[in-house]
Amino acid sequence: MNKELREKIIQVCNEKIEKKGKNVGLSFYAFFKNKNDTPILLMEVATWWIETNKLDHFEKAVKIKHMIIENKSPS
Repeated sequence: MNKELREKIIQVCNEKIEKKGKNVGLSFYAFFKNKNDTPILLMEVATWWIETNKLDHFEKAVKIKHMIIENKSPS
């Protein structure tokens, strides 16, 4: 996952946590606009979410943020 996408995920998680609290859940769709104009990035996140990490459809934003931060690889 590229740096810009990881930063976007952290930003969205921070916004959701700030607005709705630490127990807020989200799906990987939260990181994209309603009109899917970046299908390759959507599939990259979906693969990371579903296949790589075997996450449920909705997960806590704090968990996702932590997972993204802990994966510090630049790719």
